[in-house]
Amino acid sequence: MEKQEKKAWLREEYISRINRVIDYIEDNITEGLSLKKLSHVANFSAFHFHRIFRAIVGEPLNQFIQRVRLEKAAMKLIGQSKLSITEIALECGFSSSSSFARAFREHFNVSASEWREQMNVTNSKNGEAESNIGKPKSNMWKDSTSSSAYTEGTKSHEWRRQEMVDKKTLKVEVKEIPSMHVVYIRHIGSYKGDAGLFERLFNKLFTWAGARDLLRFPATKVMTVYHDNPEVTDESKLRTSVCITVPEDTEVDGEVGKMTISGGKYAIGHFELDNTEYEEAWNALYGEWLPESGYQPDDGPPFEMYINDPNEHPRHKSIVDIYIPVKPL
Repeated sequence: MEKQEKKAWLREEYISRINRVIDYIEDNITEGLSLKKLSHVANFSAFHFHRIFRAIVGEPLNQFIQRVRLEKAAMKLIGQSKLSITEIALECGFSSSSSFARAFREHFNVSASEWREQMNVTNSKNGEAESNIGKPKSNMWKDSTSSSAYTEGTKSHEWRRQEMVDKKTLKVEVKEIPSMHVVYIRHIGSYKGDAGLFERLFNKLFTWAGARDLLRFPATKVMTVYHDNPEVTDESKLRTSVCITVPEDTEVDGEVGKMTISGGKYAIGHFELDNTEYEEAWNALYGEWLPESGYQPDDGPPFEMYINDPNEHPRHKSIVDIYIPVKPL
């Protein structure tokens, strides 16, 4: 193996192991996430694991875990109004309401109750933020009020941007979907408006999958999973995974990871979009449809699923379904 190839392979192996840890943290956020356990998941010695994690992810392990817990709690405060603040704190892995309260104020500069009140008022105004309350201290707050989402194929796709405020033009259905096994390549950092980023990530994933005969269209589904909400997470720390569905027993290597997208009840919005229209589509679902639907967001990330090749569309539009996990209000 050439020296440069070996270096690339080694880096991909490190990224793969750290991605396994991130997935484990996400799936076990309420548990005691000890250094011993997480270093075992990564197959690194506990002595070196902290330094490796920080070098690849960009923040210390304990800070990452605390941030993910706080951001999950922030989303629950917005979307799950029937849960008390104490219940949310315990569900997100905090040992007590008092420790949660201190950590929340330190991270968001407001109390949990102030956050819930202000964000719910903001969302009721069609997602048009009118206050800087709750800005993370890094000041990397997103200008948009969009949330990320999942997507899957459907037979009907019809949307006109200029009529987005007319709820009759929004085509949304709620249905149960099965779990899906996917392989992914993950990006950590800003992605808004960077079409080239997604093209590079997907090309890399398709090259890997094509060599293993895993691209079997139309059965193979193509999607982007957004693990964080840009309203809550610093732009520099947003986690995004480009994915394709694969058989459950698919083996992965290098930078390519594997995870399961949970089945369950999803609200699915059907759209035809160009590269400038995704944010409005997300805003329409979260700001127009969801508040009047009788549903609230459930745990789990939203995703986009891509149905067509936009180069083959008469107006070069992408047919996209946006999936949001939901449960009754």
